[in-house]
Amino acid sequence: MHIVYPAVVAALLFSIGVYGVLARRNTILVLMSVELMLNAVNLNLVAFDVWLGDRLHSGQVLTLFVIVIAAAEVGLGLAIVLALYRNRRTVDIDHLRDLAEPPGDRPRPPGAHPDGRRERHDDEQPVQRGGGPR
Repeated sequence: MHIVYPAVVAALLFSIGVYGVLARRNTILVLMSVELMLNAVNLNLVAFDVWLGDRLHSGQVLTLFVIVIAAAEVGLGLAIVLALYRNRRTVDIDHLRDLAEPPGDRPRPPGAHPDGRRERHDDEQPVQRGGGPR
């Protein structure tokens, strides 16, 4: 077998995966694109292992490790996606940029402005920052 054919297929798979990670907004599709990239790496590992004629088959052993890590990544990634969907009701990456809760869901403390500033009452003294004994 010539090494160029699996290398070209792996390069195509990897480039499709990179496009999917960069262009998609759905979290599930981004995870699937990462899996495509990992499969391209696996294909290269096995192809070069066969091409070099390694007696220990280290490329195939590394491929098994990558598959195990990919399975753990999928499990953890889907758990995060389900938790985000339960809390935010969306899996769109653009809506998940902030770590804070959406502003409409938080109760405001009494006397707080709608934009998050705190009101100062007449009996409060302004806070002086910096300074100190010289």
